[in-house]
Amino acid sequence: MGILGYLQRIGRALMVPVAVLPAAAILMGIGYWLDPDGWGGNSQLAALLIKSGAAIIDKMAVLFAVGVAYGMSKDKDGAAALSGLVGFLVVTTLLAPGAVSQLLALPLEDVPKAFGKIENQFIGILVGVLSAEIYNRFSAVELPRAFAFFSGRRLVPILVSVFMILVSYILIYVWPIVYNGLVTFGLYIQGLGDVGAGLYGFFNRLLIPVGLHHALNSVFWFDVAGINDIPNFLGGAKSIAEGTGFIGITGRYQAGFFPIMMFGLPGGALAIYHMARVENKAKVASLLIAAAFASFFTGITEPLEFSFMFVAPVLYFIHAVLTGISVYIASSMQWISGFGFSAGLVDMALGIKNPLAKDWFMLIPQGLVFFVLYYVVFRFTIKAFNLMTPGREIEVAETVNTNTTTPSGKRIGTDTASLATGYIAAVGGYANITNIDACITRLRLAVVDSDKVDEAACKALGASGLIRLDKTHVQIIVGTMAELIASNMQSQK
Repeated sequence: MGILGYLQRIGRALMVPVAVLPAAAILMGIGYWLDPDGWGGNSQLAALLIKSGAAIIDKMAVLFAVGVAYGMSKDKDGAAALSGLVGFLVVTTLLAPGAVSQLLALPLEDVPKAFGKIENQFIGILVGVLSAEIYNRFSAVELPRAFAFFSGRRLVPILVSVFMILVSYILIYVWPIVYNGLVTFGLYIQGLGDVGAGLYGFFNRLLIPVGLHHALNSVFWFDVAGINDIPNFLGGAKSIAEGTGFIGITGRYQAGFFPIMMFGLPGGALAIYHMARVENKAKVASLLIAAAFASFFTGITEPLEFSFMFVAPVLYFIHAVLTGISVYIASSMQWISGFGFSAGLVDMALGIKNPLAKDWFMLIPQGLVFFVLYYVVFRFTIKAFNLMTPGREIEVAETVNTNTTTPSGKRIGTDTASLATGYIAAVGGYANITNIDACITRLRLAVVDSDKVDEAACKALGASGLIRLDKTHVQIIVGTMAELIASNMQSQK
């Protein structure tokens, strides 16, 4: 497996802990809505909701360790998740400032500041990856009869706890360097102010095709380098009181995404629809309406982005540029709102009463401007360069086939079990599949030969795109049913 394929596995595994963020955001959003000034001090119900959400947000680092260890394990077993937890506890205990002071015989005040931030998502991901690798390698080991009780999966947490002692020793010397590097990078972008926020927005979109935007997000959205934009924004009045939230500043790496996801991309979708061939508009409309609604309401943009990302890459580059401009404008004008999941209507509504949401309503007229801008720019570009966006290729009318069948002649329906059967056939059958997994909107498959994957058959089943990462890894963009389809593919073995 190449480096890109391995990074893709990590990105896929990150979807497990990231998936709990919406629950935390909703709980905290409702809590702050009920008591925006007292953050639970004036309402028991608000306090209950805020503390419940904070229990998730404040422990994202350990959730990353557990989730990544589970997500990267070969059989998704609970022992892998337990190993991730054990590893995280060992590392963060040994590298806590007090422990480092003892281990290095240093006065506590001389311990590098990096160790005060040891419980962060970066360490969580590192521990999760290492724990998963140990699990995959040693979970089937059989010990001599006298120690048989500790064989197999029971052995893994023990090995992880011992191995993490070595990792902790290495990190005593390496972590301050890594931490200072991350802080320097974050501070450099921060130092660029509004321009830096715009650059972040541009690269956030640009990295989505390879799924590496999560690495960039962790620096700005969480507490890896001290920026911590999402938790600080969700903290509202509490963050202001504690000096971690600043009106007009906190949320600058989130606000500009609302005009894009709620308005800009739907405007682009309308342009794509209007530029489709007359005979294909009815078919394309169903895809674009569903994708545009998902983008507007929830902030899930992949179904829409992947509909033109590869067939018209120039459009996607323009989309990334416009996103950067939007984030820059929102930051420079201090039109601020934030989110716990993504920049859709749900998160905007939940943040209205957050005291850090400054002039949030101005994001709506900004969004309307971007709706027009996306529509005009997309329509002009599609026509000028004759881009084959959905509905413009003649083959659309032929490839979207409601009578798709398996090789045995069985008709494929639209339920997840039938779709799973169809995708198995489309990728060359189980003989060509070595691993099946999924994230929010993508089937992530390891295959023997990616050339055997039939892209036309995948699109006939409703997929909006296919990515061949390398010779042995493909991603099929199927929308929010990805996890259910993947589960059905696994169960049909």
